[in-house]
Amino acid sequence: MTGTTTTPRLTARHPWLFPWAVRAHRLRRHLLWLRPGTDWALDHDAQNLPVRVEKHASLLMRELSEDEMVLQRNKVVNLRLASRHTDGLLIRPGETFSFNRVVGNCTRRKGYVEGMRLSNGDAVSGVGGGICQLANLVHWMVLHSPLTVVERSEHSFDPFPDKGRVLPWGVGCSIVYNYVDLVVRNDTAATFQLRTWVAERHLRGELRADRAMPTSYSVEARAEEFLRIDGQVYRRNEIWRTTRDKRTGDVVRDELVKRNHALVKYAPPEDQVREVYATTRPRSITRAGRASTDRSSIGLAS
Repeated sequence: MTGTTTTPRLTARHPWLFPWAVRAHRLRRHLLWLRPGTDWALDHDAQNLPVRVEKHASLLMRELSEDEMVLQRNKVVNLRLASRHTDGLLIRPGETFSFNRVVGNCTRRKGYVEGMRLSNGDAVSGVGGGICQLANLVHWMVLHSPLTVVERSEHSFDPFPDKGRVLPWGVGCSIVYNYVDLVVRNDTAATFQLRTWVAERHLRGELRADRAMPTSYSVEARAEEFLRIDGQVYRRNEIWRTTRDKRTGDVVRDELVKRNHALVKYAPPEDQVREVYATTRPRSITRAGRASTDRSSIGLAS
């Protein structure tokens, strides 16, 4: 079988362009937020809406080196601050939720500290590091609802083995203020509510609504495999979502959400790796048809 390799980005070939590219991306996003025509979800309510649509909990601490454990403990501080912004957020009919707009820029002035983030697949320190875990939690709950994911970017690397993994690989989010975002739109007649908080060992969340949902959702990875291309190991899979009618149990829809293809930063078992021949690898494609990009993001997929 013919494999594929990655064409380096322009900013990777010319690093001096990167700061200018960031400024341009941030300016465009600010202008998008100011442009009329989008009703942004900004209101909060401390009282729970009556129906719980989905819940999830993700472990706060992985078993890593001592230096990385310090960053993980700081990550918990960052998650506690960020989760307060999303907790209680209402997403009314016709409204759009932007993770970056609601959480804001995670700066030292706001109390954020040096946490763990990913940069080209490596765990490094950065102010606000770790809040991707909150975006992952929100995205996973949204996938189990009729809400529409408008924008989502993922990490371009698979940094850690699957030990202790709860969610399928490839459903995480990459967040970089303000232009790498998780954006969700409510195209339904129901009002939804996010509840997010840091517990003793887990980051916890609930997606609630003002009425019962007629459908249920399951999300799974299919076609999972490791490929060795020109000496480098890549991982790929497909994320599928199945929608069922709660009353009859019948499948209403079976849809491909995402195809993932990422460079692996650890050594997977050799018996799981398949050798392929290399050509040019296209970047992984989202359901909306956008190509993913290699970025440094302020968090780790869980």
